[in-house]
Amino acid sequence: MTRIDVHCHYLPEFYREALAANGHAQPDGIPFIPQWSENAALEAMDSLGVRKSYLSISSPGVHFGDDAAARDLARRVNEEGARLHRAHPDRFEFFASTPLPDVDAALAEIAYAFDELDAAGVVVETNFDGMYLGNEHLAPVYAELDRRGAVLFMHPTSPAGACTGAAEPLRYPRPMLEFLFDTTRTVTDLVLSGTLERYPNIRVIVPHAGAVLPMITARVDVIGAKMVGKTDPMRTALRRLHFDLAGMPVPEQLPALLSVADPEHIHYGSDFPFTPLPEIDINAKRLDAAEILQGGLLDKVMYENSVRLFS
Repeated sequence: MTRIDVHCHYLPEFYREALAANGHAQPDGIPFIPQWSENAALEAMDSLGVRKSYLSISSPGVHFGDDAAARDLARRVNEEGARLHRAHPDRFEFFASTPLPDVDAALAEIAYAFDELDAAGVVVETNFDGMYLGNEHLAPVYAELDRRGAVLFMHPTSPAGACTGAAEPLRYPRPMLEFLFDTTRTVTDLVLSGTLERYPNIRVIVPHAGAVLPMITARVDVIGAKMVGKTDPMRTALRRLHFDLAGMPVPEQLPALLSVADPEHIHYGSDFPFTPLPEIDINAKRLDAAEILQGGLLDKVMYENSVRLFS
């Protein structure tokens, strides 16, 4: 099976050092920062049948509280992503990181990443210290991405206060539950705020099979419709959005996602290296064998949909 991977990560050594120096040696509550190298990524791709990977920086991103440091780190990771793309143009593309919530610096980095580094898109976290993606503060960024018809890949992160502000500290790594709920919160905010409607040329990829969104579509549309005066805003948005299948989407999540999403907007994702390669292999084999993907849909999800998205 030939695949294109839209949800995978790179961790250059200088970025690992920045994580540790800023208190993220156990990012989002996971026990350690996973090992990553250029060669290990290529070997993993070969073992999974991945022809091309779209690399991104994962949570917690590049902004750790200092705007100037975030600008510098965003530039470094983007230039490293561009180097990987130049070294392996048929294997690696990358999504540019930005120093959000510093909007002016983010706009400058977006221009540099697209115009000088040939970025394939932009990655954003699901919240910036509690600011969700429907916030009007981000409007200039969306306007620029809309002007460019850009791909925007969102990646979940810990909700604000998950480490220090919660009444009771979260005992489990945030990727287990909170990543899914934070993705659900931020997409709902994008929908009910009207952001997706105002910027229709942005092609948004939602991670992890849409998180909890397929299960709450009707609930949001009943309650949310009363708030915003629209008919079925979530159901309409879910047909437009793109989704990756990183994580464990079968047997439960994938049927729910296919009940609300456009099948031609679903893409393969491995989450390498934050998901260990043996688990990725198991998940890929389960997807390949999933009855719901047979009859031509499997080839679309694994390869053809992504070719179309990035063409």
